[in-house]
Amino acid sequence: MKRKIIAGNWKMYKTMTDGLAFLDAFVPRCHREMMEKCSLILAPNFTLLASMAARCREAGIALAAQNCHPGGEGAYTGETSLAMLVDVGVSHVLVGHSERRALFGEQDNFLNQKVKAVLAAGLVPILCVGETLAQREADAAGTVVEKQLRQGLDEVVPDGRLMIAYEPVWAIGTGKTATVDDARSMHQFIRQCLRSLAVDGKGEDVPILYGGSVKPANAPGLLAEDEINGVLVGGASLNPEDFARIAESV
Repeated sequence: MKRKIIAGNWKMYKTMTDGLAFLDAFVPRCHREMMEKCSLILAPNFTLLASMAARCREAGIALAAQNCHPGGEGAYTGETSLAMLVDVGVSHVLVGHSERRALFGEQDNFLNQKVKAVLAAGLVPILCVGETLAQREADAAGTVVEKQLRQGLDEVVPDGRLMIAYEPVWAIGTGKTATVDDARSMHQFIRQCLRSLAVDGKGEDVPILYGGSVKPANAPGLLAEDEINGVLVGGASLNPEDFARIAESV
Protein backbone atom coordinates (compact mmCIF):
# COMPACT_ATOMS: atom_id res chain seq x y z
CA MET A 1 0.00 0.00 0.00
CA LYS A 2 2.56 2.53 -1.14
CA ARG A 3 -0.08 4.82 -2.64
CA LYS A 4 -2.46 6.66 -0.35
CA ILE A 5 -6.16 6.38 -1.19
CA ILE A 6 -8.05 9.65 -1.51
CA ALA A 7 -11.80 8.98 -1.76
CA GLY A 8 -14.58 11.55 -1.99
CA ASN A 9 -18.18 10.88 -0.94
CA TRP A 10 -20.48 13.45 -2.51
CA LYS A 11 -23.56 12.20 -0.63
CA MET A 12 -26.78 13.80 -1.96
CA TYR A 13 -25.12 16.79 -3.61
CA LYS A 14 -24.47 17.86 -7.22
CA THR A 15 -26.53 17.53 -10.37
CA MET A 16 -25.11 16.01 -13.56
CA THR A 17 -24.07 19.47 -14.73
CA ASP A 18 -22.34 20.11 -11.40
CA GLY A 19 -20.51 16.79 -11.53
CA LEU A 20 -19.13 17.37 -15.02
CA ALA A 21 -18.09 20.90 -14.05
CA PHE A 22 -16.22 19.44 -11.07
CA LEU A 23 -14.28 17.13 -13.39
CA ASP A 24 -13.50 20.05 -15.71
CA ALA A 25 -11.85 21.81 -12.79
CA PHE A 26 -10.34 18.80 -11.01
CA VAL A 27 -8.91 16.58 -13.76
CA PRO A 28 -6.36 19.17 -14.97
CA ARG A 29 -4.93 19.15 -11.43
CA CYS A 30 -4.32 15.38 -11.54
CA HIS A 31 -0.66 15.71 -12.49
CA ARG A 32 1.71 12.78 -12.80
CA GLU A 33 3.31 13.17 -9.37
CA MET A 34 -0.10 13.16 -7.66
CA MET A 35 -1.28 10.10 -9.56
CA GLU A 36 1.92 8.22 -8.72
CA LYS A 37 1.36 8.78 -5.01
CA CYS A 38 -2.44 8.60 -4.77
CA SER A 39 -5.30 6.37 -5.81
CA LEU A 40 -8.30 8.62 -6.40
CA ILE A 41 -11.91 7.51 -5.91
CA LEU A 42 -15.10 9.53 -6.35
CA ALA A 43 -18.51 8.43 -5.05
CA PRO A 44 -21.17 10.66 -6.65
CA ASN A 45 -24.92 10.13 -6.53
CA PHE A 46 -26.36 7.34 -8.69
CA THR A 47 -27.65 9.84 -11.28
CA LEU A 48 -24.09 10.98 -12.05
CA LEU A 49 -22.36 7.61 -12.40
CA ALA A 50 -23.01 6.95 -16.08
CA SER A 51 -22.22 10.50 -17.18
CA MET A 52 -18.95 10.62 -15.22
CA ALA A 53 -17.68 7.10 -15.95
CA ALA A 54 -15.77 7.66 -19.19
CA ARG A 55 -14.13 10.89 -18.04
CA CYS A 56 -13.07 9.33 -14.73
CA ARG A 57 -11.68 6.26 -16.47
CA GLU A 58 -9.60 8.41 -18.82
CA ALA A 59 -8.25 10.42 -15.87
CA GLY A 60 -7.41 7.34 -13.79
CA ILE A 61 -10.08 8.10 -11.18
CA ALA A 62 -12.01 5.12 -9.80
CA LEU A 63 -15.78 5.45 -9.53
CA ALA A 64 -17.66 4.28 -6.43
CA ALA A 65 -21.36 3.87 -5.72
CA GLN A 66 -22.67 5.16 -2.41
CA ASN A 67 -24.88 2.12 -1.87
CA CYS A 68 -26.19 -1.05 -3.49
CA HIS A 69 -28.73 -3.81 -3.02
CA PRO A 70 -27.28 -7.27 -2.36
CA GLY A 71 -29.90 -9.08 -4.46
CA GLY A 72 -30.06 -9.56 -8.19
CA GLU A 73 -32.78 -8.14 -10.38
CA GLY A 74 -36.25 -8.25 -8.93
CA ALA A 75 -39.10 -6.35 -7.31
CA TYR A 76 -36.97 -3.96 -5.23
CA THR A 77 -38.38 -0.57 -6.13
CA GLY A 78 -35.86 2.21 -5.67
CA GLU A 79 -32.85 -0.10 -5.34
CA THR A 80 -29.79 -0.60 -7.55
CA SER A 81 -28.16 -3.96 -8.24
CA LEU A 82 -24.47 -4.77 -8.54
CA ALA A 83 -24.97 -5.79 -12.19
CA MET A 84 -26.28 -2.28 -12.90
CA LEU A 85 -23.28 -0.72 -11.19
CA VAL A 86 -20.82 -2.91 -13.07
CA ASP A 87 -22.58 -1.97 -16.31
CA VAL A 88 -21.92 1.76 -15.82
CA GLY A 89 -18.27 1.32 -14.85
CA VAL A 90 -18.30 1.35 -11.06
CA SER A 91 -15.36 -0.36 -9.32
CA HIS A 92 -16.02 0.37 -5.61
CA VAL A 93 -19.11 0.49 -3.37
CA LEU A 94 -19.56 2.19 0.00
CA VAL A 95 -21.16 -0.21 2.48
CA GLY A 96 -22.54 0.76 5.88
CA HIS A 97 -21.85 4.48 5.90
CA SER A 98 -22.98 5.89 9.24
CA GLU A 99 -25.83 7.74 7.54
CA ARG A 100 -27.12 4.47 6.06
CA ARG A 101 -26.95 2.92 9.52
CA ALA A 102 -28.51 5.84 11.42
CA LEU A 103 -31.05 7.22 8.93
CA PHE A 104 -32.07 4.04 7.10
CA GLY A 105 -31.70 1.45 9.82
CA GLU A 106 -29.18 -0.77 8.06
CA GLN A 107 -27.89 -3.46 10.39
CA ASP A 108 -24.63 -5.40 10.39
CA ASN A 109 -26.17 -8.63 9.07
CA PHE A 110 -27.66 -6.80 6.06
CA LEU A 111 -24.37 -4.99 5.47
CA ASN A 112 -22.63 -8.37 5.53
CA GLN A 113 -24.89 -9.46 2.68
CA LYS A 114 -23.84 -6.37 0.76
CA VAL A 115 -20.12 -6.97 1.35
CA LYS A 116 -20.45 -10.53 0.04
CA ALA A 117 -22.49 -9.42 -2.97
CA VAL A 118 -20.03 -6.65 -3.86
CA LEU A 119 -17.12 -9.09 -3.71
CA ALA A 120 -19.02 -11.66 -5.76
CA ALA A 121 -19.57 -8.99 -8.42
CA GLY A 122 -15.82 -8.39 -8.60
CA LEU A 123 -16.06 -4.92 -7.06
CA VAL A 124 -14.35 -3.49 -3.97
CA PRO A 125 -16.51 -2.93 -0.88
CA ILE A 126 -15.52 -0.02 1.37
CA LEU A 127 -17.01 -1.10 4.70
CA CYS A 128 -17.57 1.89 6.98
CA VAL A 129 -17.31 1.49 10.75
CA GLY A 130 -17.29 3.95 13.63
CA GLU A 131 -18.67 4.92 17.01
CA THR A 132 -20.98 7.69 18.19
CA LEU A 133 -19.92 10.31 20.73
CA ALA A 134 -21.95 8.56 23.47
CA GLN A 135 -20.23 5.27 22.73
CA ARG A 136 -16.80 6.88 22.80
CA GLU A 137 -17.52 8.67 26.07
CA ALA A 138 -18.65 5.33 27.53
CA ASP A 139 -15.27 3.82 26.53
CA ALA A 140 -17.10 1.49 24.15
CA ALA A 141 -15.53 2.65 20.88
CA GLY A 142 -13.38 -0.46 20.50
CA THR A 143 -16.25 -2.80 21.32
CA VAL A 144 -18.55 -1.10 18.82
CA VAL A 145 -16.03 -1.04 15.99
CA GLU A 146 -14.96 -4.65 16.54
CA LYS A 147 -18.60 -5.80 16.45
CA GLN A 148 -19.20 -3.90 13.21
CA LEU A 149 -16.10 -5.48 11.70
CA ARG A 150 -16.77 -9.04 12.83
CA GLN A 151 -20.44 -9.02 11.83
CA GLY A 152 -19.93 -7.01 8.66
CA LEU A 153 -17.18 -9.42 7.57
CA ASP A 154 -18.82 -12.62 8.77
CA GLU A 155 -17.69 -15.48 6.50
CA VAL A 156 -15.50 -13.01 4.60
CA VAL A 157 -11.73 -13.40 4.78
CA PRO A 158 -10.33 -9.85 4.75
CA ASP A 159 -7.67 -9.22 2.13
CA GLY A 160 -6.74 -6.67 -0.51
CA ARG A 161 -10.09 -7.09 -2.25
CA LEU A 162 -11.80 -4.83 0.29
CA MET A 163 -11.28 -1.60 2.23
CA ILE A 164 -12.29 -0.38 5.67
CA ALA A 165 -13.19 3.24 6.39
CA TYR A 166 -13.08 4.31 10.02
CA GLU A 167 -15.50 7.17 10.56
CA PRO A 168 -15.99 8.44 14.09
CA VAL A 169 -19.65 9.39 13.79
CA TRP A 170 -19.19 12.35 16.11
CA ALA A 171 -16.71 13.86 13.63
CA ILE A 172 -18.82 13.62 10.45
CA GLY A 173 -20.11 16.97 9.30
CA THR A 174 -19.69 18.46 12.77
CA GLY A 175 -16.42 20.27 12.24
CA LYS A 176 -14.92 18.12 14.98
CA THR A 177 -12.06 15.86 14.01
CA ALA A 178 -10.39 13.03 15.82
CA THR A 179 -6.83 13.95 16.69
CA VAL A 180 -4.07 12.23 14.78
CA ASP A 181 -3.39 10.20 17.93
CA ASP A 182 -7.07 9.17 18.14
CA ALA A 183 -7.10 8.12 14.49
CA ARG A 184 -3.78 6.29 14.72
CA SER A 185 -4.88 4.38 17.80
CA MET A 186 -8.16 3.23 16.25
CA HIS A 187 -6.49 2.30 12.97
CA GLN A 188 -4.02 0.17 14.90
CA PHE A 189 -6.93 -1.48 16.71
CA ILE A 190 -8.76 -2.15 13.43
CA ARG A 191 -5.59 -3.66 11.96
CA GLN A 192 -5.37 -6.03 14.93
CA CYS A 193 -8.99 -7.06 14.37
CA LEU A 194 -8.32 -7.70 10.68
CA ARG A 195 -5.28 -9.80 11.53
CA SER A 196 -7.42 -11.97 13.77
CA LEU A 197 -10.01 -12.44 11.01
CA ALA A 198 -7.57 -13.01 8.14
CA VAL A 199 -5.36 -15.90 7.12
CA ASP A 200 -1.77 -16.01 5.86
CA GLY A 201 -1.20 -12.39 6.85
CA LYS A 202 -3.74 -11.09 4.32
CA GLY A 203 -5.15 -8.72 6.94
CA GLU A 204 -2.13 -6.51 6.28
CA ASP A 205 -3.33 -5.99 2.71
CA VAL A 206 -6.61 -4.27 3.66
CA PRO A 207 -6.41 -0.47 3.29
CA ILE A 208 -7.87 1.41 6.25
CA LEU A 209 -9.12 4.92 5.50
CA TYR A 210 -9.96 7.69 7.94
CA GLY A 211 -13.15 9.68 7.43
CA GLY A 212 -14.61 12.47 9.51
CA SER A 213 -14.32 16.19 8.63
CA VAL A 214 -11.17 15.68 6.56
CA LYS A 215 -10.06 19.01 5.12
CA PRO A 216 -6.94 20.43 3.44
CA ALA A 217 -5.79 21.74 6.84
CA ASN A 218 -5.78 18.41 8.68
CA ALA A 219 -5.19 15.99 5.80
CA PRO A 220 -1.36 16.26 5.79
CA GLY A 221 -1.09 15.21 9.42
CA LEU A 222 -3.47 12.29 8.97
CA LEU A 223 -1.91 11.07 5.73
CA ALA A 224 1.58 11.23 7.19
CA GLU A 225 0.70 8.33 9.50
CA ASP A 226 1.72 4.87 8.28
CA GLU A 227 -1.35 3.33 9.90
CA ILE A 228 -3.68 5.60 7.89
CA ASN A 229 -3.75 4.31 4.33
CA GLY A 230 -5.96 7.06 3.00
CA VAL A 231 -8.96 9.26 3.69
CA LEU A 232 -12.68 9.25 2.91
CA VAL A 233 -13.56 12.90 2.39
CA GLY A 234 -17.06 14.32 2.67
CA GLY A 235 -17.77 18.02 2.31
CA ALA A 236 -14.28 18.99 1.15
CA SER A 237 -14.55 16.58 -1.80
CA LEU A 238 -17.32 18.73 -3.29
CA ASN A 239 -14.81 21.50 -4.00
CA PRO A 240 -12.31 20.53 -6.73
CA GLU A 241 -9.61 22.81 -5.34
CA ASP A 242 -9.95 21.47 -1.79
CA PHE A 243 -10.05 17.85 -2.96
CA ALA A 244 -6.95 18.41 -5.07
CA ARG A 245 -5.15 20.03 -2.15
CA ILE A 246 -5.90 17.00 0.00
CA ALA A 247 -4.48 14.67 -2.65
CA GLU A 248 -1.47 16.93 -3.19
CA SER A 249 -0.73 16.88 0.54
CA VAL A 250 0.45 13.28 0.17
